[in-house]
Amino acid sequence: MKCDYFSGSYRAGDVRFLLKPIQVDNTPVSIKETLIQSGQKHYSEMLTHEKLPTEEYLSLYKQALTDNQALMARHVIALAGKILATRPHSITLVSLARAGTPVGVLLKRVFEQQTGVDVEHYSISIIRDIGIDTNALLHILEQHDPESLVFVDGWTGKGVIAKQLEVSLAEFAEHHRIKIRPELYVLADLCGSAYISASWEDYLIPSSILNSTVSGLVSRSVIDKNQLSENDFHGCFYYKDYQDADLSSKFVDSIMIKVKDIMASEPLFIEHSESDEALHKQKLRQTSNYYLAWIRECYNIVNPNLIKPGIGESTRVLLRREADILLIRERSDDAVRHLIYLAEHKKLEIHYYPNLPYRATALIKEH
Repeated sequence: MKCDYFSGSYRAGDVRFLLKPIQVDNTPVSIKETLIQSGQKHYSEMLTHEKLPTEEYLSLYKQALTDNQALMARHVIALAGKILATRPHSITLVSLARAGTPVGVLLKRVFEQQTGVDVEHYSISIIRDIGIDTNALLHILEQHDPESLVFVDGWTGKGVIAKQLEVSLAEFAEHHRIKIRPELYVLADLCGSAYISASWEDYLIPSSILNSTVSGLVSRSVIDKNQLSENDFHGCFYYKDYQDADLSSKFVDSIMIKVKDIMASEPLFIEHSESDEALHKQKLRQTSNYYLAWIRECYNIVNPNLIKPGIGESTRVLLRREADILLIRERSDDAVRHLIYLAEHKKLEIHYYPNLPYRATALIKEH
């Protein structure tokens, strides 16, 4: 398959986006929400064009980066160590665009700069209910052993993408007779659905605050059958007009400064044992199931897709969807300041529950 490599606003060696830049019309949020919830269109068929963040919101991002970059650096190091342990022979990073992309870039830098291990990093599309981009997978497999693939994302919310990865790779194995392990590696596994995680904490991953300007100026993946052939990768919109506001490389550089500081005195490390992993995953799954059931009953929600638990998922909703209510565990929590800012500007209801298992949860407005 012929491929013109595309690295977005990252340097060419950081990532190869297996996405096809296309033109995508702007669909206002309210119209998009109606079309999604009525079943007339899948969310991947539409895109609401991003606006650049305000100076006030950027200041919240900068503070979040200052407050959380050391923790994120430790988690990237921990994740790199676990990848080395589970892929001792060869590593091919496959980040799930778009939240996984900055994590994949960081992991590639850690491997190359701190361990001398040379890895390739691809970023590909996976879409709920549609699946993983099989053309992208086939392209990767033309050059890499299936056993080397490591799927990377930022965090889990309800485990939808982890499940979609499992289903997609089972179908891929059936159709192409190539078996790939459906193992998801994340920084923060909130619901116990990842194979490997560096943390189980719902903390503020700084890159979750922004959209394309911290993800290579690339949109989330888009499907447009009028522009994409059956042999094309999934599509994306490239925000080339936002180059002056791009923070993608600066973000990676700032985390890597902390990585180098930490690794100057500490080796790659694993924070918890396999027995800890299994025990915590079970507890996390139980907590997630109980919490989702409670929200559905309390707020009379039929469609679980309207519930987005965790800081990262809540931020996505407030930036890209039509939110209804924001649930917060603690108003004074610095990690949710940006969410309160967004909710107040959108005039949303904010409900405070001190016993929430997550620091934040966003509910999408039902149409």
